Amino acid sequence: MSYKFEAAKVAKMKTFFPDSELILNKNNSVYHLHLHPDELAETIITVGDPSRVKAVSKYFDSIEIKKQHREFVTHTGFVSKKRITVISTGIGTDNIDIVLNELDALANIDLVNRTPKKKLKSLKIIRVGTSGGLRKELEVDGVVASQAAIGLDSMAHFYQFKYSKIEKENQQNFEKQFGLQNYVALGSEKLLQQFSSFSQFGTTITASGFYAPQGRQLRYQLQFPNWVDDVPNFKITKIAPVTNFEMETSGIYFLGKLLGHECLSLSLIVANRITKQFSKNYPKKMDELIKNVLEKI
Repeated sequence: MSYKFEAAKVAKMKTFFPDSELILNKNNSVYHLHLHPDELAETIITVGDPSRVKAVSKYFDSIEIKKQHREFVTHTGFVSKKRITVISTGIGTDNIDIVLNELDALANIDLVNRTPKKKLKSLKIIRVGTSGGLRKELEVDGVVASQAAIGLDSMAHFYQFKYSKIEKENQQNFEKQFGLQNYVALGSEKLLQQFSSFSQFGTTITASGFYAPQGRQLRYQLQFPNWVDDVPNFKITKIAPVTNFEMETSGIYFLGKLLGHECLSLSLIVANRITKQFSKNYPKKMDELIKNVLEKI
């Protein structure tokens, strides 16, 4: 699946990005990530947890860049001859909005002249994270590769975007069934196949919170008391069934597709919300997933 046409349209919308819109630090690094263009590889692994960055980079043969600002930790180095960046995003699509926009700026904007580059790059972005399973048959410690994501946050509603027929159809059906605004974004079919040997395909629900938005009840009543049971039964069309909850994938897929990047989300299932099981040793399983990803890259 190629997104070059979408990226070309984005580049034509603006010819100059003023100080208030593209904010740079005094050393000309991007505002939140504190990175310069030459510090970013074209293959990027994103993780939510800042401490997971070193869990990935410990397998690099060499590390050339280490940066940290707020929750955004970045290591860039090599696995054999392959240059890779691993970066932490923090939790939620609000953070993804920051990270994806600034990664794209590093790749496709001339930060000195504040203009789009003539030759645009398509980054390869792979999320490696944890998730809660929503199907009885989905085993704890298994891996879901998200064919698509349904976003329940409002981030995408602020961007102009032409959805595919499949995305639009499922968006409308979800709103009709549950009465909730949402957006649907497909991941990269190319990357989906690349990592298919150790994962199963699914559609991910990207929730706007960890507790009630994912059906967890503490000292309150839920607006949707049967949410965990009802969501997996969403009558999805032409893509994999709903398999899991997490909090970043839809933002990555939406902005990746909008800006012309190939994106895939790989989720380790640490809990099964239907059977109420939780992984007995998910750090070890996460380590196995990281090694599998690096081998396939």
